[in-house]
Amino acid sequence: MFKYLFSAFLILSAITTKAQHVLDSLLIEGHYRVFAYNPATKVKPGASLVFVMHGSGGEPLGLVRRGAKLESLAEAENVMVVYPGGYKRYWNECRKASTAVANVQNLNEEAFFEALIDLFASKYKINKMQVFATGFSGGGHMSYKLALTMPGKIRAVSAIVANLPTDTNMDCTPMNVPIPVMITNGTADQTNPYNGGEVTTPGVTLGTVRSTDQSFQYWAKLDGYSGEPVKSIMPDGDTSNNITAEKYTYKQKGKPEVTLLKVVNGKHDFVTDFDMFEESWKFFKRQLAN
Repeated sequence: MFKYLFSAFLILSAITTKAQHVLDSLLIEGHYRVFAYNPATKVKPGASLVFVMHGSGGEPLGLVRRGAKLESLAEAENVMVVYPGGYKRYWNECRKASTAVANVQNLNEEAFFEALIDLFASKYKINKMQVFATGFSGGGHMSYKLALTMPGKIRAVSAIVANLPTDTNMDCTPMNVPIPVMITNGTADQTNPYNGGEVTTPGVTLGTVRSTDQSFQYWAKLDGYSGEPVKSIMPDGDTSNNITAEKYTYKQKGKPEVTLLKVVNGKHDFVTDFDMFEESWKFFKRQLAN
């Protein structure tokens, strides 16, 4: 178990429409790591824990608005939502080329997330076997890292607008343990190219990523699937734009589900056609029933 200390007091709070979120921190190997959550959330013992992670250059409280729909389900679905923060706004995820301080200094992300799991197990009696992770862009890459390096602690992940790093840009040592994974990528994404290539983000170098299909098939192969996935069309929640979504799923009893949400004409952004974090939770819930 990793040793950690709590900050002496809450260092910031943010008011949302229905709740007050607080920003707190843990001291992990000499570095304060921040996270946001709503301490008034009412969950029963045995609740699920969902980490919702910001993109490169973001911060936890900036994502609270995006998680509002998911949090509105907290009491009914018995789920605690926590927004971890990257070190100095960036994650030490699996992209070797990253020039972010977190990567250069090789911050121990596994220690941070294990400490968060222990904290919320102690504070809210969450079920340690029902811990999930989802994230947008760089947060999606952090979700991949958790699936690759600590699958025993994370039940399933959902990566949004993020492709796996190429082999030459891979900085993690995979444990190669089958795990449920959902990927949500837009075909018109210029930052995280749908068909793979160089990731373009101002202020930081991040290197190259695989295509969406290669990322999808990586997890499908790991989870024991071959052949073609089942295709379906998602309901179009916003007919005022030219965005639609196709779902491709590998799912068999006794095997982890692997799903791709292909957002046709989707860019590197949150869509209005469906709530990405709510879809992540739907995916996570299916894993509990499997």
